[in-house]
Amino acid sequence: MKITVIGAGNVGATTAQRLVDKQLANEVVLVDVIEGIPQGKALDIGEATPVEKTDVRVVGSNTYNESANSDIVVITAGIARKPGMSRDDLMNTNSGIVRSCTEAAVAKSPGAIIIVVSNPLDVMTYVAMKVSGFERHRVIGMAGVLDAARFRSFIAAELNVSVEDVNAFVLGGHGDSMVPLPRYSTVAGIPITELLSQATVDRLVKRTRDGGIEIVNHLKTGSAYYAPSSSAVAMVESIVRDKKRILPCATWLQGEYGLRDTVVGVPVKLGKKGMEEIIQIKLNADEQAALAKSAEDVRSSIAKLKI
Repeated sequence: MKITVIGAGNVGATTAQRLVDKQLANEVVLVDVIEGIPQGKALDIGEATPVEKTDVRVVGSNTYNESANSDIVVITAGIARKPGMSRDDLMNTNSGIVRSCTEAAVAKSPGAIIIVVSNPLDVMTYVAMKVSGFERHRVIGMAGVLDAARFRSFIAAELNVSVEDVNAFVLGGHGDSMVPLPRYSTVAGIPITELLSQATVDRLVKRTRDGGIEIVNHLKTGSAYYAPSSSAVAMVESIVRDKKRILPCATWLQGEYGLRDTVVGVPVKLGKKGMEEIIQIKLNADEQAALAKSAEDVRSSIAKLKI
């Protein structure tokens, strides 16, 4: 198994480190345009392998030659979100970056599965799918895993319980219109709507929607990377080990949930072929309306792209 991570910033480098620590590949390649950065970080990660007892070759490169014949490509490249910057503000710059990264990666690894982490996530997933020409099951966006992880952490803290016993679903676009689903979010199988007041649930839902910008506002000059990298690696692990996990991921919809021609987060089964199945859960009228609105927000952003 060979995995390439494009972008050696905080998200990309941490993703590479987690891939190596979990020994999910024989070789991990870190690609970045800035000379010396991917080489230095790859060397540093590689020098930790004797301590972590992980026999993984780690390579850093400014070209895509070393990435040839990758099984999975994780795209994290792009500018980071800054205070006062909406996800839409990122779109024009990052779409060009993701396009060039996808073109270069696909030329070297035409059989790869692509996982997109760059923001605005749903639109960048569309860009990667469109540019690559891949079938939709081979281009998946990491969003719902991260948003659900944030929701789960907030629920666990509120109830003072282990995060292991908390499950949560967050669908829709990775932005202000995301759709956390309290009805499908549980603690040891008990819906959180039976454990928390409506006011508390509403507060946690809002904090989940604002999860990314809350971190940006604290960091001032950066954005989240520990949880995003963990979320991307959870997707990689399900694919590499053919675990068939059901995870909320961004994918191109063609009629599922009554939605078409847009990328939006829904529950999917991840296995060795990539996105192997879209799981359609029953939504009530309010949830369906919220998902439709979120999908329309993404669709309207996609319509502004020049691809």
